[in-house]
Amino acid sequence: MISSTGLVDFHCHLDLYPDHAVAVRDAEAAGVFTLAVTTTPLAWPRNHELAQRTKHVRAALGLHPQLVAERENEIELWDRYLAETRYIGEVGLDAGPRFFKSLDAQKRVFQHVLQRCAQARGKVITVHSIRSAKAVLDLVETHLPPERGKIVLHWFTGTKSEAKRALELGCYFSINAGMLGNEKHAPMMQTIPLDRMLTETDGPFTRAGDRPSQPADVAGVVESLGRLHGLPATNVANLVRDNLRALLG
Repeated sequence: MISSTGLVDFHCHLDLYPDHAVAVRDAEAAGVFTLAVTTTPLAWPRNHELAQRTKHVRAALGLHPQLVAERENEIELWDRYLAETRYIGEVGLDAGPRFFKSLDAQKRVFQHVLQRCAQARGKVITVHSIRSAKAVLDLVETHLPPERGKIVLHWFTGTKSEAKRALELGCYFSINAGMLGNEKHAPMMQTIPLDRMLTETDGPFTRAGDRPSQPADVAGVVESLGRLHGLPATNVANLVRDNLRALLG
């Protein structure tokens, strides 16, 4: 397996590991550019504090759609912290059976997030879109012009046509092992050009063997992408780094 140094884990919940500080330290030691997302703005101050001490870890400010039913009022706290970061996430929509009842509230929150990011300009937003790709893209198209912010679709499982629409809207995609291991997503995956791909683990919600994934495990995603596209893993790693620079440029 290739070295983890210089790789990109653009979506990882470092604050949900047993020891948040150790998780940040391990990502930093591995040399992986890690976007440490949050599920609630209440977690932002500590995540931000730990990330500030590192070269490779950045903290993102989120309000997860699966928590909106209970925490919609925390959008006011999210607003308060917005100026402290360029990175937003995890945000978005989830129309799965467990969370469908809160979809209207989720849409209110996500629309608010997009509008505030458009006003602020320059934000990079990692977006959840389970069973809701069309609704997510409709809101992005309406409320976030491409020149005002960037969308990265995290663990995208929409259709091939929805992926094409996302590309037309300027979106990037963060790819993880779960996506690459699911054959039904293959047609959609082949729609995404290499210059719009980032890599992620979504740890600790994915696993590497018998333990939760860590940022260094993104090396396996890079190698799988290399096999999918018939490229050496080192070439894929370089492409993903270039994509990250373009995203942040």
